[in-house]
Parts: sequence; structure tokens; C-alpha cells
Amino acid sequence: MHIPVLKKEVIKYLNPKANENFIDATLGEMGHAFAILEKTGPEGKILGIETDIELYQKLKQRIAKIPNSKIQDRIILVNDSYINLKNIVEKYNFKKVNGILFDIGMSSWDLEESGRGFSFQRNEPLDMRYKINIQQSFREDYQVKAEDIVNHWSKEEIEKILREYGEEKFSKKIARAIIGQRKIKFIRNTFQLKEIIKDAVPFWYQRRKIHFATKTFQALRIAVNDELNNLRTALPLALEILGEQGALVVISFHSLEDKIVKNFFREKAKENLIRILTEKPVVPEKEEIEKNYRARSAMLRCANKI
Repeated sequence: MHIPVLKKEVIKYLNPKANENFIDATLGEMGHAFAILEKTGPEGKILGIETDIELYQKLKQRIAKIPNSKIQDRIILVNDSYINLKNIVEKYNFKKVNGILFDIGMSSWDLEESGRGFSFQRNEPLDMRYKINIQQSFREDYQVKAEDIVNHWSKEEIEKILREYGEEKFSKKIARAIIGQRKIKFIRNTFQLKEIIKDAVPFWYQRRKIHFATKTFQALRIAVNDELNNLRTALPLALEILGEQGALVVISFHSLEDKIVKNFFREKAKENLIRILTEKPVVPEKEEIEKNYRARSAMLRCANKI
């Protein structure tokens, strides 16, 4: 079951009021979006952007089945990437924007239903792409897969990805093991990769609370989807689109993502364009982590446009 991360805190910092308009730039399974809609009736709207075409279609069907509700008229669903935020807003003439939310993490659907190898708990093809409709932002056919990286990239390139994107302390050993195994057999699925990682790291590392494959899988996903550069592209667009006193809320799950947000906020605060509301990232309370362990690494930052 999908549980939106830091929902209470998102509502606090976005501070949605009746008839205001918001953008959920990473719609996922709409946990945050529905919470915002509850606060913005009767006329407030949500522009929701979902990258994955399959999840987008699922959301359309879900909304259509809501009985006796005007909620369909208050949600604009878009299958695209938030790097095209400005063009999307112009296309749908979505103004005035009172707040924008980025939840830079995978949804439960990605892990449990997409079948694309995001989780090392399921034996799936090493894909890891967030799929956009071919007719929209780019042709997914040409996007690199995780399978391509582990089977064709050099040891130095793989090591760099694991070290920089995963902050994996055993990046060199894992990269070397990947190169060795792919000479024997093509690496096609998640379980193959998990076993390679297991054989490459010390026994004590396998016994830690955080699974030994977590950082490698995270690093490959970030590389496949160019997530850090996408975030750098989207933040200035969001600030430009926001109305005066509008709130920009970003939830990240990785220190590199959080650093990008922190530096962007500090830079724009110096330019007197925003007022930072969270000097330090807001993190989940103990009770939330107990209910939803995936929330443990979430970090929320917020600023208001001046």
C-alpha cells in the first residue's frame, strides 16, 4: 500500500487554502495530491505530472471511478517529465500557482508493480527507466537501461556511478565483480546483480540493517534517469512559475539531491528571491518511520517566493 511520505509536513509548508492551485510535479499514486485537494475545495485545482505512462493510465482510471464527485474537474493529469514544467504550465494555462511539490523518490508502484527492476527483492529485468509516452518528451527506446550500464560500461564508469550516486564504500570491489561476472554470463536481472554484489562485499556488510544492494541499485537508478541533472533543471523553472508568496516544497531521499536543493535555496535567498522556511531539512518522526520504513531517509525543504 502506498503511504505518502511526510504528508502532514507537506500540508503544513504548502499551506493550501480554499480555491488555490498547486502543482504536484511527481504525482506518484496521488497521496499528497488528494491531501492538497481536501484543503483547496471547492474550486482549487491540482496539476499533476506523472512520468510513467503505465502509472498515468492507472491514475486516470482511478479518478474516473470516484463516485459522485467533482474531483475530476479539479485534477489535470499530465504524462510528462517535470523538466518540461514551464511548457506544461503554458500548455494548460495553469495559473496562478500557489505551491509546487517535488517528491524525488520512487513510489510503491515503481517498486512493487512496474516490473522494471527497481527492487532487489524481486527477480525482474534490469531496466530501471521511468517510462514516458513515446509521443511526448523523448523516445524511451533510446534511453540507457541499467542492463546496458552493468554489461557494457567500463569498470571505471561503473565504479564512479556507484561511488558518486550511491556513496557506496565498496564501489571498486563491486565494479570489479560486475566486470568479472559479465565476461562469464550476461547480467540480465536483479537477482543476478544482487548475488554479484553479495559476493563482492564483506560478510559484516551483508549483515547491516540497510541491505547491501541498496546503494548500488540506487546509484544505477539515478544514472539511468539522470535524476540529479533533472532536479537542477527543474528547480529554477518551478521558482519562475510560482506566484508571489508561493511555496516550493522538495522531498529528497539522497544526500546529493538534498545538497542540490539546499544550495539552490541559499543562492536564491541571497538574490532576495525566496525566503527559506527550513534552515535544516525536516525529517520523518519516529512514528512515521515505524509505519513506513521507506520514509526513513526522507528530507523536506521549503521556501516561499518573495
